[in-house]
Order: sequence, then C-alpha cells, then structure tokens
Amino acid sequence: MSAHCQLTGTKPGFGNTISHSHRRTSRRFDPNIQRKRYWLPSEGRHVRLTLSTKAIKTVDVIGLEAAVARIRARGGKV
Repeated sequence: MSAHCQLTGTKPGFGNTISHSHRRTSRRFDPNIQRKRYWLPSEGRHVRLTLSTKAIKTVDVIGLEAAVARIRARGGKV
C-alpha cells in the first residue's frame, strides 16, 4: 500500500537518524495512513479511501460528498 493520502496528498517525509556518536543514517517519516470504507449515497455504493487520520477528521467536518469532489479535483480515482 502506498503511504500517501488521497485527500490531503500527505506523503512520507525523509530525514536522518542521528546516533549518540552523531553518525547520520537515512530514515523515513510515514504519515498515519488508514483504509476506510464509506457509503456514498449519491452513487449508491461503498467507496474505500486511503486517508491519513487528519483527513478522516476532515471528512467528518466537510462531509463525504465534498471530500470525494476534492479527491476527483486533484485527479484521484474514487
């Protein structure tokens, strides 16, 4: 599963782990991605979205129809 959010576009960030001796090694900061299934009444079907936890809260606030419209405006497939 790709670690990016369909709604917000959040992707992994990259940086370094710094040890006690100050050696740097690469690391990856993954967003908290969840797969969530919603009922989309306008189309009469369920949709499964890959969302970050922040985006799940955004869907709760703006509604599923508006969230799907934003995903489609970004060029995403629902």
